[in-house]
Amino acid sequence: IDEYGKYFLNGRPIQDAALADQLRSIFAARTEDKILYFKADHNLKYRRIQDAVETARQAGVRVMAAITEPVAGGLFQEAEQERAKKEKK
Repeated sequence: IDEYGKYFLNGRPIQDAALADQLRSIFAARTEDKILYFKADHNLKYRRIQDAVETARQAGVRVMAAITEPVAGGLFQEAEQERAKKEKK
């Protein structure tokens, strides 16, 4: 889902109204792997993500996994800097 709330499926833009049908056709053919990996812009309102999750679940998706990107100053940056200092000594 991009910063404007537009959906993409397999890298291609898709209209909101077509999303459920497209997901349904993809996941109906899968017997075991009903996992949807998704990525949403970090400035997007959470409600838009909730809508996508609900649409996916109704279309047959059983597991959803978020794809994230590391950010500068992340959780482990301080620990990594300390480790690097110790290795230099």
